[in-house]
Amino acid sequence: MEERLSHPFPPVYDSRSRILVLGSFPSERSRKEGFYYSHPRNRFWPMLGLIFHRDARTKEERTALLLDSRIALWDSVAECRISHSADSTISDPVPNDIPALIASSGIERIIANGNAAYSIYMRHIFPAAGIEPVRLPSTSPANARWTLQALAEAWQAPLTSLFS
Repeated sequence: MEERLSHPFPPVYDSRSRILVLGSFPSERSRKEGFYYSHPRNRFWPMLGLIFHRDARTKEERTALLLDSRIALWDSVAECRISHSADSTISDPVPNDIPALIASSGIERIIANGNAAYSIYMRHIFPAAGIEPVRLPSTSPANARWTLQALAEAWQAPLTSLFS
């Protein structure tokens, strides 16, 4: 059943954030839990754990991992019609104000977590934001052909090369 929903929680960032990781829109589980990538089969948090050698299980630990790593986290869509958690059903999207987030932080790089986040960003946000995104494979359990190790290898350089 498709319904119109608004994004239920704010971005994670501070003035030291240099990289913005953009998803598309929170899954049903994330909306219920009130935080990003809360589905137990999503590999986002385990992948960051491999890259940064740090386990983060609670919302507070995950927020600290992001901020300590100078990573901001948000989604490209502020409001849309969606059925359950399927990115393929997103319609009539209203974008989040990514340019305002960039202006209030030090964001230098944007990483799109998967094709939906990339497409929405390019269509609705890029003209105003002006930062070309890096499109990386989705950490969603629906992207089963990518192993956790392969995701970590693909994501490592874009997440860490600004600080090397």
